[in-house]
Amino acid sequence: MTAIAPYLSAFLREHLPQERRASQHTCDTYAYAFQLLLCFAALRLNTQPSSLELEQIDAPLVLAFLEHSETERGNSPKTRNARLAAIHAFFRFLEYRLPSCLDQARRIHALPMKKTDERLIDYLTHEEMQILLDTPDPTSPAGIRDRAMLHLAFAAGLRVSELVGLRLDDLDLRPQPAIHVHGKGRRERLLPLWKETAAALKTWLAVRGEGKAPELFLNAHGKAMTRSGFEYILAKHVKTAALKQPSLQKKHISPHVLRHSCAIHTLQATRDVRKVALWLGHARLQSTEMYLRADPTEKLEALAAGVPPNIRRGRFRPPDKLLALLQPTQKNARYAER
Repeated sequence: MTAIAPYLSAFLREHLPQERRASQHTCDTYAYAFQLLLCFAALRLNTQPSSLELEQIDAPLVLAFLEHSETERGNSPKTRNARLAAIHAFFRFLEYRLPSCLDQARRIHALPMKKTDERLIDYLTHEEMQILLDTPDPTSPAGIRDRAMLHLAFAAGLRVSELVGLRLDDLDLRPQPAIHVHGKGRRERLLPLWKETAAALKTWLAVRGEGKAPELFLNAHGKAMTRSGFEYILAKHVKTAALKQPSLQKKHISPHVLRHSCAIHTLQATRDVRKVALWLGHARLQSTEMYLRADPTEKLEALAAGVPPNIRRGRFRPPDKLLALLQPTQKNARYAER
């Protein structure tokens, strides 16, 4: 039997950050996936997580864990696939370091990803976005900070990790206000800012103080703002804005919805999906196509430009009783009974 702890430690602390140069967010996500997996395996096998052996993490147990994550934890298929991707990466790491687990690794690699629904995205209209931006109190330091964060998240279309990871030296207010974004996959981009967004940031910098962290946005304790902290702030202001704009009550607004709103407004203004991909920092244009499906503007233009075909009038004729009898659907059963 082979202890899993040394190999898992080498995978998370050496292979991912050093050999693969994975981001800290990726390392944390993989570590959390294995935390859930080991807790599930320990409970199922009636042992301690530190006592688990590598041979015990077989394909049936991994499959049971994935089903548990969907049924018991309520995770979506997309989250399930992310957990499985972490497990696949770990066993690819083991294949060249522990040949005895090659057959076990192949069985786990055979577990497929689950297909996910490509639903339409949620986004805010101009009116809804303006009401949300006007919600924070402009006379308090916390309200000034919240207004600057909401402005920047929407105007630059930032991911929440990009927003809370911004540092003071990533902001350049002269001569042209811009921010240097360290994006997903180590892709960097330089984005200009609106005058309104730059003004909100200048007001925040005037009351920010020194703080204890180099990040641009700080919490009430003077430390770097966290993802959960921004999610809490956004939910608080959405609840207040919904009192003025009832349509906000019907939408599930997360930090990523602000990014979607920026993309939709940019697409409607430029009519160029390539510019949207460039602004959001997408590596592939396919990632931006979801905004084309969500934006009804171009579809309405195509509908107005087209000429509907003329439909010839006719009389309804019931099908033959014998042919209706042979139809598998229940709707034709009435013809067979006559």
